Amino acid sequence: MTQFDFGVFAGGLSEPETFTTHRARAWERYSDAPFPTKKSEEWRYTDISKVDFDTFVAVTPTEALDANLPADVQEVLDQSGERSGIVVQRDGRVAHIELDPKLAAAGVVLCSLQQAAASHAELLERALFAVTPTAAEEKLWTLHLALLTGGYLLYVPKGVELSAPIHSFRTISGPGVLTATHSLVYAETGSKAAVIDEFLSPDLDGEALSLHGATIHGDANAKIEYVALQRYGRGVKHFSTQYIAAQRDAQLVTFNVALGGDVSRSEVNSRLLGPGSNSEMLALWFGDSKQHFDHQTLQHHAAPSARSDLLFKGALTDNASSVFRGVIRVDVGAQLTDAYQTNRNLLLSKGSHATALPNLEIKADDVRCSHGATIGQVDDDQMFYLLSRGLTRQQAERLLVFGFFDEVLGRMPMEGVRERVRHAIEEKIGL
Repeated sequence: MTQFDFGVFAGGLSEPETFTTHRARAWERYSDAPFPTKKSEEWRYTDISKVDFDTFVAVTPTEALDANLPADVQEVLDQSGERSGIVVQRDGRVAHIELDPKLAAAGVVLCSLQQAAASHAELLERALFAVTPTAAEEKLWTLHLALLTGGYLLYVPKGVELSAPIHSFRTISGPGVLTATHSLVYAETGSKAAVIDEFLSPDLDGEALSLHGATIHGDANAKIEYVALQRYGRGVKHFSTQYIAAQRDAQLVTFNVALGGDVSRSEVNSRLLGPGSNSEMLALWFGDSKQHFDHQTLQHHAAPSARSDLLFKGALTDNASSVFRGVIRVDVGAQLTDAYQTNRNLLLSKGSHATALPNLEIKADDVRCSHGATIGQVDDDQMFYLLSRGLTRQQAERLLVFGFFDEVLGRMPMEGVRERVRHAIEEKIGL
């Protein structure tokens, strides 16, 4: 973004000083850091040099947005069940927030990050600004922080349980836009929360860039379910970095779904910081045309007697491609670790391509860790059997795809989201 005047951008913002300070530091780090290249193991299969950052505009939120819900958001809400709160962000700006008054009375906080910087500055310092990205993540993470104009804080106090999810939407209305937003979810001891982050746009006649970050923190015995459902239209390039932290006996479930956009890359880093903590990491993607999906994961066991279970599945057709690179890292002293990592890929056409790179980094000797990955074509015998029973090839392919995804869909924590994912996949198959 050599053509971008950061001083003009930052000068147009009205925000607490702590936010301004961290924004300036992030821009300095971004300016000094090189762009990752394909020489890096983490970026070998996704060429970021094809993204021309100079063509995108980060819009300063200087004017009020229409608080009415966009039509596509209202359509989703009409099809969804109960919810504890709603957040709507349009082109990187918060336009609408609402929270169940009973939860607000119980101490639950749902607000924009700018409001959180004024009322919960210490929490932002610990759970957002203190994040240390890897060298491979540094460039985009610092750009995301420097240009951050949207995002929310969900804070759930000790012992409070949300009976329905918080539903957040991020929409992009047209090409040429760069959006930088963040989701900060903090659940105190013994609390429970569920969150859906949904990404929507029409198909664009140009390109747009989405930079998303999420920090999900569960204190002792907390339970958090987090779903990121990416359904952008064509023309959008989406980069997401997620940091999940689980303290003693906390249970955190994350489910990433990638269906839209031209390029979609997700970094999902789970840190098990307390004994008895549990991280369940799930994902699925379905690519067609020339879509490219990249998933980089880390299961970091820093404490003993913790468990992590990763299941990522992707299906590709036409000339779509994907890459999965996962690492299980067990620190010295993290004995009795129980960690699993599974990646499965289904290729539905000769032009589709998948790369799978599972890895282990074990520095403790009393652990149980396993990892595996498969890449396979549609089974000819299964297809022949279905066709011989009178199904069209399209109908047979649908059955095979949903049979392939059934294992991971069955573990999706929210029934309403599960059905919408099924419907979205059916649309991509052409049903």
